[in-house]
Amino acid sequence: MTFCFTTQVQAQNEAANKKDSTQTSLTDTSQTLAPTDTSAANAAASTKKGVEDPAQAKATQLLLEKQQQETAQNNAAADATKPAPSKLIEYFAGEMRPTSNGTSLEISVVDSLGILIPHINGEYDFTLSGKDQKLNFVNGKSTVNFAKGEMPNTIYIKHKNELMHLSNFWRFVKKSDGTISQGNIPLWVAIIPPLIAILLALIFKEVVASLFIGVWIGVFILNGYTLKGFFTSFFNVIDKYIIEVLKDPSHLAVIIFSLLIGGMVAVISKNGGMAGVVNRLTKRVNSARSSQFVTWLLGLAIFFDDYANTLIVGNTARSLTDRYRVSREKLAYIVDSTAAPVASIALVTTWIGAELGYIKGAAESIGLNEGAYSIFLKSLAYSYYPILTLIFILMLILLKRDFGPMLKAERRARMTGHLYESVEEEDHNVDMSELQPIKNKPHRSFNAVLPILTVIFVTMFGLIYTGAKDIWNAENVSFLEKMSRALGGLTPLSNTIGNADSYAALLWSSVTGVFVAVFLTMIQRIMSLRATMDTFLNGIKTMIPAMIILILAWSLAKITSDLNTAGFLSSVLDGNIQPQLMPIITFILAGVTAFATGSSWSTMAILYPILLPVTWGICSLNGLPEDITLPIFYNVTASVLAGSVFGDHCSPISDTTILSSLASNCNHIDHVKTQFPYALTVGIVSIGLSTLAVYMPHFQHWMIYLIGIAVLLLVALLFGRKVQDYDPHFVMPNKNDDLEKPREQLIDEEEFNDEGLIANA
Repeated sequence: MTFCFTTQVQAQNEAANKKDSTQTSLTDTSQTLAPTDTSAANAAASTKKGVEDPAQAKATQLLLEKQQQETAQNNAAADATKPAPSKLIEYFAGEMRPTSNGTSLEISVVDSLGILIPHINGEYDFTLSGKDQKLNFVNGKSTVNFAKGEMPNTIYIKHKNELMHLSNFWRFVKKSDGTISQGNIPLWVAIIPPLIAILLALIFKEVVASLFIGVWIGVFILNGYTLKGFFTSFFNVIDKYIIEVLKDPSHLAVIIFSLLIGGMVAVISKNGGMAGVVNRLTKRVNSARSSQFVTWLLGLAIFFDDYANTLIVGNTARSLTDRYRVSREKLAYIVDSTAAPVASIALVTTWIGAELGYIKGAAESIGLNEGAYSIFLKSLAYSYYPILTLIFILMLILLKRDFGPMLKAERRARMTGHLYESVEEEDHNVDMSELQPIKNKPHRSFNAVLPILTVIFVTMFGLIYTGAKDIWNAENVSFLEKMSRALGGLTPLSNTIGNADSYAALLWSSVTGVFVAVFLTMIQRIMSLRATMDTFLNGIKTMIPAMIILILAWSLAKITSDLNTAGFLSSVLDGNIQPQLMPIITFILAGVTAFATGSSWSTMAILYPILLPVTWGICSLNGLPEDITLPIFYNVTASVLAGSVFGDHCSPISDTTILSSLASNCNHIDHVKTQFPYALTVGIVSIGLSTLAVYMPHFQHWMIYLIGIAVLLLVALLFGRKVQDYDPHFVMPNKNDDLEKPREQLIDEEEFNDEGLIANA
C-alpha cells in the first residue's frame, strides 16, 4: 500500500514562482545586453560620440552580436546546472515493506497525480522523526532500512525545498501474517491529547483523570481511531505507555529519589529536627517585621520540597506571627510564595529530578549534545519570576509596605487584632500529626541540618565524581590532585557537572540522607526502629499522588513525542512567529496552563516536551546560529518553570496554594485574592526582563536583575503604604473601644475609622 503526500501549491507560491521567473528573465536580458569586452565597449563609446565611419560601425555591430550569442550560451549552460522546477521535490510517497533483515521504507518522488518522477537523483535534506538525514535518490526513489524489531510505529517526515515546507505523518502496523498496514495521520491531531488534558483539568479541576484521558485519546489516534482501537487503546495506556515510561532508568531514578526525600522529610519532622531549626531562627523576633522576616528565612531554609516547606513553615510560624498581629493572609502569602520558587530553583530538591527528566527528554529529541543538569544550571539565569518573587517578599517586609487587598488585611490585623477577614472565621487546625514532633523529646536542630547537609554534599560529590570519571580513575595521582582537577583544574566545573550522571548523584544523596536521619533518630532514642520506619513510610505515602501525576505526565509526553506534536507546532509557527518571542509566549502559556490545572508539575510535564523542541525548530527554520539559539533555548527552559510557578500562585485550585491556606489557617479565597496582585506584579516584570534578555543580549544578567529589582522597588514605594509594627505590651483599640485613650497606647498616632483601619491612610 502506497500513500502519497499531495501538497497543493498555494497562490503565494505560484506568485513567488512568477516573480522569480520575471526576475530571472530581467536578469537574463540585462546580462544579454551588457557588453563585457573592452574593445566592444570602446567601439560602442566611439559610435556614441559621433564617429560615423561605416566600416567601423559594421565591425562594432558584428562584435556585439557575437558577444550576445556567447552570453546567451553561457546563460543557458548556467541554467542547466540549476535544479529545474520539475526537479524540486514537491510531492513524495512512502511505502513500508518487510525484508529478510527487517523492514525498509521506500520514499518516492511523485507528481501531483502520484506518478513517479524518475529523473530525480542526488542527495536531498529530509527529517525523519526529528532526526536530520540526507537521503540519496536514484531514479526518483530512496530507501531507509530498519533492523528486525526496530520498525517504528509512526514516522514524521518533512522536507523543505525552495518553494514550500512539506511534511507528512505515517502510521505502520505489522500484521500477524507479516504484511504491514499503513495509513496517514492528519498532522493537526497531534495537539489533541495535550489539549484535551488541559481542558478537562480546567473543567473538572482534577489532574490525574485528565492526564489519563489525554493519554488514552493519544493511543486511540495512534491505533487508527477505529471502534476496536478505542477499547484496545484503554489497555495500551497501561500495558504499553505507562510500563514503557517506567522502564526508563532516569524515570525510575526520579521516582525513587522523590519517595526517599519524602520519607526523610517525615523523619526529620517527627524527630523534632525541623522544630529545632524553627526555634533557633525565632529567638530574636521582636516585631511584626522580624516575625515575617524569620518566616521568609524558614521558607528559604526548607528548600528541598515545596509541600514540606508549606506545611512545616505555615504551622510553625503561625504562633509567632499571631503574636505580632500579622494577618493570616500575609502569612499565607509568605509561605506560598517562598515554597515553590525556592524548591524550583534549588539544586537539590524533589523538583530537580522531574525537571531534569523533562529537559533530558526534550534535549534528546532535538539531538542537543548537552547534559540536562548543565541546561538547567544555565537556565537559572533566566528564572526571573521565582528569584524576583523571593526578593519582592523581602522588599515588602523590610519596607513595611503593602498595597491592594493585602494592605487592608494587614491594617485590619494590626489595628483590631482580627487576623481574618471575618471575625467569625473558625480556627480550623490542620491535621499535622505526621509532621508534629514527638512529645516530651528535645527539639535538636542538628537532627534536620545534618541529613539536609548530607543530601547537599553527597549530591555535589556525586556530580563531580560521575562527571569526571577519567580523572578519578587515573593512576599514580593523589586524591587532592584528583579533586583539584575535577573542580576545574583540568576542565571547567560546569563541563564536569554537565557531563555528570545527575540521577545517580541524586539517588546516592537521598538514600544517604535517609540513613543519617534514621541513625540520628535511633541513636538518641527519640523513636524506636519500628516507629521510625513507620514515619518514613508515611512520608513516602505523601509523595504518591505527585508520583502518579508524574508517571501520567511522562506517558502524555511520550504520546506527544510519538505524534510529533512539537514538529507540527514548529511547522505551524514557522514564519508566523519570531524566535525571540518564544520565551514570552512560553511564560504566558505555562501560566495559563498552571492556572487551569492547578499543578505546576503537570504543566511542566505537558509543556517541556513540546515547547523546547518547538523553540529549537523555529530557531533552526529561521536560520539562527547556535550562539543566538542557545540563549533563547535556555530562556524558554526557564520560562516553562517560571510560568508554571506563576500560574500556580494565581490558581485557586493549586495544591500548594490550598496547602498554604490550610497550614496558615487562612481562608482560601482571602489568600488567593490578596496574593494575586503581588504575583501578577512580579509576573509582568518578569515578562519584561525576559524580553530584554532576548533583544538586548549584550546586557549582563546582573544588569537585567538590577533593572527588575529597581522596577519592583518603585512599585512598592509608589503604590505601597506603610504598615506599622504592633507592640504586644500595648493595649490596642478594638472597634468599639474609646479612641480617646492616651496616645502612648497607640503605635500609630493616627485616628481609626469604624472599620478599625487608619482613617487618613
